[in-house]
Amino acid sequence: MTARTPKGTAAQTGAAPRGRGPSAQAAHRAERDGSDGAFIVPGLPARGRVPPVRRLVMVLGDQLDAGSAAFDDFDPARDAVFMAEVPEESRYVPGSRARSTLFLSAMRHFAQALAERGWRVHYQRLDDRAATDTLAEALQAAVDALVPGECVMVEPGEWRLREAFSRHRAAPRLLPDRHFLCSHEQFAAHAKGRRQLRMEFFYREMRERHRVLMDGETPAGGQWNYDAENRKAFGAAGPGAVPPRAGVAPDAITREVIALLASRLPDQPGHAERFDWPVTRAQAQAALAAFIEQRLPAFGDFQDAMWTGEPWLFHAHIAAALNLKLLDPREVVAAAEAAWRAGRAPLPAVEGFIRQVLGWREYVRGIYWRAMPGYLEANALDARQPLPAFYWSGEVPMACLREAIGQSLAFGYAHHIQRLMVTGLYALLLGAVPREVHAWYLSVYVDAVEWVEAPNTLGMALYADGGVMASKPYAATGRYIERMSNYCRGCRFDPAKSTGEDACPFTTLYWDFLVRHRATLSRNVRMALQLKNLARLDAAALSAIAARAHAIRANDGVPPGAGTTATSTGADADTAATPGIAPATDAPGASPRPRGRARATSAGTRPTNRRLFE
Repeated sequence: MTARTPKGTAAQTGAAPRGRGPSAQAAHRAERDGSDGAFIVPGLPARGRVPPVRRLVMVLGDQLDAGSAAFDDFDPARDAVFMAEVPEESRYVPGSRARSTLFLSAMRHFAQALAERGWRVHYQRLDDRAATDTLAEALQAAVDALVPGECVMVEPGEWRLREAFSRHRAAPRLLPDRHFLCSHEQFAAHAKGRRQLRMEFFYREMRERHRVLMDGETPAGGQWNYDAENRKAFGAAGPGAVPPRAGVAPDAITREVIALLASRLPDQPGHAERFDWPVTRAQAQAALAAFIEQRLPAFGDFQDAMWTGEPWLFHAHIAAALNLKLLDPREVVAAAEAAWRAGRAPLPAVEGFIRQVLGWREYVRGIYWRAMPGYLEANALDARQPLPAFYWSGEVPMACLREAIGQSLAFGYAHHIQRLMVTGLYALLLGAVPREVHAWYLSVYVDAVEWVEAPNTLGMALYADGGVMASKPYAATGRYIERMSNYCRGCRFDPAKSTGEDACPFTTLYWDFLVRHRATLSRNVRMALQLKNLARLDAAALSAIAARAHAIRANDGVPPGAGTTATSTGADADTAATPGIAPATDAPGASPRPRGRARATSAGTRPTNRRLFE
């Protein structure tokens, strides 16, 4: 695969800026190595006080791509760039502190790099006196002030914004997004004539088209999919030495953003005290290099494993940089393949990682645009339970949820199995309203943009789309979590039990889920074994399960009498005082109950051929 050559900013290409001499060189060094520097990009001028603008390029917060079509033929002498921070984008869902910090800081760094290159850039800050409330209003203000000959922008990645700009009176010319490896037209051609879409077939097509992990006309290693060799759990001793995360200390621009959000949006969920996400292309490239070198070799084996107090493990942590377009998927895929061909990473790990980028990421985008605008209202299972309040606090007695939600609020991050098979699974079994669950995922995670988040949440986690994304609901008992983590060791609930005060709510709600949806699920051949096991339960057991499930729902998703266990604190400087990042100790009032690694049973469906979110 050949990576695109970015045409835009020095910050994107790594080249020194042109046209500004030593000061530009210093600014480039500051952007490159993350050193401090004030944000100095000006806002909009008064109408008529600026030279004529031939073309106004509007750049959104997830379009920080110097190689985008919007910058083709950009003339610094006649053209201008406009970017805007607006309250609506942190309000239409309650954006978390970490997510908002990432977007605003990355936007400011990108704008500053353009300005230091000698390009004319105007930037609306959240706290500007004349700041508008929405992006559409911001564009109109820019047009009124700059009176451009035309407006251009890359098509927004979200239906809501594409519709707003398509109807905008400034009539911006929407350009295709070249960041992606599969265009809208190519995905439509793939889908044409197929009764049912499945990622595996799309992924193989993408491998062949882009010549990724191919040896001639055959897949590398002789097979397309190495899922069966991946997805191992850790042993009893845990993950061992985990490579350090390639975090970036906040510079002056990021610190200013953190302070601004604390002042302007004090009620945002989550935290930014430990914010260390890449906010420039150079930082994102360093994070990619660190992953390839340090964590990719073990990624395949342990990509599904979870461990208390270990939020980062062997994952890449680059989804946010990809989704903001700081990284190009071509360079990410090429770096992973090169590591295998050089003997620095095993093929199963590399294939599993490339599957996420070349397969799932492109596939969910295709599903999103094919299914919108009605996709956000999907509710095939008629789920009506309000999302429990503990999703916003992490204060919950179930250890796995406390861990996964706690780290999500602390860092804006959880890996794909924590999202699918802990927070997502519980929402599925509980019957939480899909739109509310979607809003939570979109709010909390730094990498969440709607085109990738919605299909993963509504389709994969909740089966709300009735099978568009997944061939069956990923329903499981607490035994799956027990097998893939050590969370159950420090929990008062027993994943082997479905009734009684110490029964795991996942297990109780799993059987109740099968009962409530038996008629629908019976039409799905992939659910036959699970329904066969359900048929073995007698009337007394089913009655007890139904009663306990009802009590859990009536108590905001928590077993009555279990309380709302305070969020745990860690055992060292990296995890102390972080909600949900806890050592493997038991919840108050219960004794530890070590368990072995139970084998998967039909009651705990092991997810296969799926990767999401990151």
